[in-house]
Amino acid sequence: MTLYVFTGPTLSAEEGRRELDAVFLPPVAQGDVYLVARKKPSAIGIIDGFFEHVLSVSHKEILWAMSQGIHVFGAASMGALRAAELEAFGMVGVGAVFEAFRAGDLEADDEVAITHATAEERYRPTSVAMVDIRATLCAAEAAGAIGGEARTTLERIGKKLFYPDRCYPILMATAAKDGVAPEVLNGLCAFIAKHGQVDRKRLDALAMLRNMRESMVDNSMTKRITWHFEHTDAWEYIRRNAEQRNSFSDHHNTHER
Repeated sequence: MTLYVFTGPTLSAEEGRRELDAVFLPPVAQGDVYLVARKKPSAIGIIDGFFEHVLSVSHKEILWAMSQGIHVFGAASMGALRAAELEAFGMVGVGAVFEAFRAGDLEADDEVAITHATAEERYRPTSVAMVDIRATLCAAEAAGAIGGEARTTLERIGKKLFYPDRCYPILMATAAKDGVAPEVLNGLCAFIAKHGQVDRKRLDALAMLRNMRESMVDNSMTKRITWHFEHTDAWEYIRRNAEQRNSFSDHHNTHER
């Protein structure tokens, strides 16, 4: 039984391997699920994915993978978004972020968006996801470090920040300029210093890996679907581009060796 997982800034491959015996790949981009699905794995897990400057993983390729009998799981970041959109077709979503998107409590993609370093730096996060800021503020409120009104105000300020600027120093500085009381900010700083930030995405990613491990042991059968996959022009475009990119990569690697 072979499993593949796309991850990056949310969860390192090293940490992931301690939870699941799988092949861990970089964040997913358009065409990657199709290329992995051609290897006929038992399941594919999606945590992180590229966007903005790189075409995002297509719904169509996830549907194609499932039509080939492959189980597909998603959580935490891009995986949570796609799982919420494709749950009706059989994609399995895991975790609080997925649940919030499925329920409609969260709607905007920027809730999970972050900036991160390069592959050479192991995709080290350089900003904080809004879902993680929300989780930290909720934990601070539950601990009595800040009040409910302060939590709502800080969430609103965080949401207004452009996603690459989301981090606690900028959040605190912006809140101070907006007139949030120093005792509120001091309370949040003290909470974070004592308890740390809540990394909701990482927790969801680990939960997905455990779900994959347990469910694939109990259900190693191929994925069964009740719908028909349509071979559209858009799908052919995605498929051809992925194959051309893969062929170029193989040729390039051969000459590198």
